[in-house]
Amino acid sequence: MARIHVTLPENLPFSTDIALYLSHMNYGNHLDNAMLLTVVSEARVRYLKSMGYSELDVEGKGIIVTDAAVQYKSEGHYGETMRVQMGVAEPGKYGCDFYWRMAEAGSGREVARGKTGIVFFDYSIRKVAQMPDGFRSRFE
Repeated sequence: MARIHVTLPENLPFSTDIALYLSHMNYGNHLDNAMLLTVVSEARVRYLKSMGYSELDVEGKGIIVTDAAVQYKSEGHYGETMRVQMGVAEPGKYGCDFYWRMAEAGSGREVARGKTGIVFFDYSIRKVAQMPDGFRSRFE
C-alpha cells in the first residue's frame, strides 16, 4: 500500500513552541492523530499573527482549510514541547499550502511533518476569493 510522503521546502521561516497537554494524548498514551492537527492549527494561527493577520482577516479575506497531509515520524508524549516550523509554498490564484515540521524541542526528534492546503474566502458573500496581493508578495 502506498504511503504519504511529504517533501518539505528548504525554507520554513516560522517557528513556535507548543506544549503537549494530557488532552492531546490518546489511549496509547501518545499524541492523538486528530489532536496533532489542533497543534498544527495553533501554529498556523501564530504564524499568521506574526505577519499581522488572523484566519478571518488576511487583508480582508478569511481562510478555509481544503486538505491536509500528515506523515508521522515518531510518538509525541505528554509534557513534551513541540517546535513547529512552518512556511508557505505553492501560491495559486485562490490559495496555497502551509508546510510544517513538528519536532520535540529539546532533542530535535521529528514527530511529524505535513502540509495544509488553504483557500481564501470572503465570509461576507460565502465564496472563495483570490489570494490577496500583499499576502502573495510575501512568498513569490
